Amino acid sequence: MSNEGRRALVTGSSSGIGLAVAQRLLAEGWQVSGWDVAPPAIEHPCFEPVKIDMLDGAAVDAAARAAGAPDALVHAAGVLRTGALGTLQPTDGEMMWGLHVQAITRLANHVLPAMAQAGRGRVVLVGSRVARGIAGRSQYAATKAALASLARSWAAEVVTRGVMVNIVSPAATQTPMLRDPAREQTPPRMPPIGRLIQPEEVASLAAYLLSPAAAAITGQDIQICGGASLGA
Repeated sequence: MSNEGRRALVTGSSSGIGLAVAQRLLAEGWQVSGWDVAPPAIEHPCFEPVKIDMLDGAAVDAAARAAGAPDALVHAAGVLRTGALGTLQPTDGEMMWGLHVQAITRLANHVLPAMAQAGRGRVVLVGSRVARGIAGRSQYAATKAALASLARSWAAEVVTRGVMVNIVSPAATQTPMLRDPAREQTPPRMPPIGRLIQPEEVASLAAYLLSPAAAAITGQDIQICGGASLGA
């Protein structure tokens, strides 16, 4: 099955995993709408940049209504703020919850019913192995754990209507997030393979889940752990 003419909506498309996903899909022949508050990092005839602050609920609702029923939705927009007990900042938690959970909830509230009505669609949420819980990252972990619950719940609602929903959860990944000064006191944990996960590796799995070959996979949280789960 050719990907020509198939439309994908990718959030966080200007850097990191979102950028890698958008580039991979474009290379496979998709038309891609990339949502990000940052300027676009892609110039391609099949790429449509959409400048949007995903913490602005009204803007997300309006853009989601305009998006209609894309063939695929990938939510990769994210941010990380760390903090130990006694130093947790409510504003950090609100920002991460708003971007990771509320934004995709608003988006899915419009897009998934449209997909279901069309009788086809794929959704991939980018989670994290941190969702299992890790010291110093409780607020971030809570938002990523919520994504896993959303994915499974939404998958159960639309499974009979041709829409598949999954979550991809990588270990520490080589993205600009790792260089954020806000996390300088909490360096990433190197996976047992001896290197960080690459964004292109996450994009490869996401692209597979959007492909016809993955038509029977839904409601799953798939780990890209570099061996980190072997002893846990």
